[in-house]
Amino acid sequence: MVSSYPLPEGFSEFDVFSLGSCLLVEGLLGFFLNAVTMLAFLKVRELRTPSNFLVFSLAMADIGISMNATIAAFSSFLRYWPYGSDGCQTHGFQGFMTALASIHFVAAVAWDRYHQYCTRTKLQWSSAITLAVFVWLFTAFWSAMPLIGWGEYDYEPLRTCCTLDYSKGDRNYVSYLVPMSIFNMGIQVFVVMSSYQSIAQKFKKTGNPRFNPNTPLKTMLFCWGPYGILAFYAAVENANLVSPKLRMIAPILAKTTPTFNALLYALGNENYRGGIWQLITGEKIDVPQIENKSK
Repeated sequence: MVSSYPLPEGFSEFDVFSLGSCLLVEGLLGFFLNAVTMLAFLKVRELRTPSNFLVFSLAMADIGISMNATIAAFSSFLRYWPYGSDGCQTHGFQGFMTALASIHFVAAVAWDRYHQYCTRTKLQWSSAITLAVFVWLFTAFWSAMPLIGWGEYDYEPLRTCCTLDYSKGDRNYVSYLVPMSIFNMGIQVFVVMSSYQSIAQKFKKTGNPRFNPNTPLKTMLFCWGPYGILAFYAAVENANLVSPKLRMIAPILAKTTPTFNALLYALGNENYRGGIWQLITGEKIDVPQIENKSK
């Protein structure tokens, strides 16, 4: 990697190249998988249902995360952020909004699955569209706050991507972090946990599990848990005392979200997987449907 720019503090040449490579793989793989997910929804008529619209919306959010990761990878290979301060704010806003939206849509899918398997009620288009619009507006609001002074966007330790600045840990940061986390992570984790617990009990009674109900919550916590721990640690201690390499683990894991979500909610969904197969090969696969009642 040839560059005249100095290495970020705390990172070696190998570190920068390795992290950039991780971001690039995450970005491209996540983009490809979620692009296929979205294209299948748009092209295969049988997939265009309200429930699958939530999966489509999740893929849209995750494509945003993948694009964010790809830009960060490019900057990592350059060793510096080439887009200036305004670019950093834009990158931070876009990455934060799509990340929050992804978390919300994971919870929305869990809520829909609960009703699908436990109450046998069918999601209506009006509810699905209203929910999606609300998620995007709600996450845009919370992501815009750092742009006007409540919270702040700044560089990650690698200084080649931007996110919510946790380095100061001041009153402004804490006052933003607590309500933002409750409304954009805490509630969503509760919805995912309670929904899949109910589904697991239902599967146990019927003896016919359609998927592993423990995986979504574990995946969610694996991807976003380290970021949450780091964010709240910064609220009580000086996060700058933590090794920059260690702090970079959080964004690296977070950007695996698009890949895991595509595998779980599109390729891991029997109905959606059949639609993707039909998109690629033209061969239609009949998938048994769950009998639901409209509500």
